[in-house]
Amino acid sequence: MKRTPLTAHGARRLRAELDRLKSVVRPQIIQAIAEARAHGDLKENAEYHAAREQQGFTEGRIAELEAALSYAEIIDTSRLNAGSRIVFGARVELEEHDSGEPVTYQIVGDLEADIREGRISVSSPVARALIGKTEGDLVAIETPRGIRRYEVVSVQYEG
Repeated sequence: MKRTPLTAHGARRLRAELDRLKSVVRPQIIQAIAEARAHGDLKENAEYHAAREQQGFTEGRIAELEAALSYAEIIDTSRLNAGSRIVFGARVELEEHDSGEPVTYQIVGDLEADIREGRISVSSPVARALIGKTEGDLVAIETPRGIRRYEVVSVQYEG
């Protein structure tokens, strides 16, 4: 299987989720199944079936996280020493060329991408357009609403 990049911070978040699922959620589900079994007939026991369904989702997520972490290539972005050049892990502040609207993204691995939190996947079209650029560069990014032009205002790296 191919190794996937992951920031050190992203790896910590995924490990925390995995630990929570194993130590908190899994025991709660086991308890819920035991309580539902105590009610008797399992054929028409909605609580039992709901708990078993939740158990399936949880076990699937645990397996997914374990596999992802085992194949992840964890990259400490604080050690990259890329200067003002945009590479994996960079937090990039952009300014929309026409409107002056600011936007900030961090370029992260596929597993940790979350656009609501400003984390975009390194394989996304936006990240691919930004990689290699430096502060002050103008970047044209093709979006569903057409080509948008941005100026790279700043590039930062965090641990």
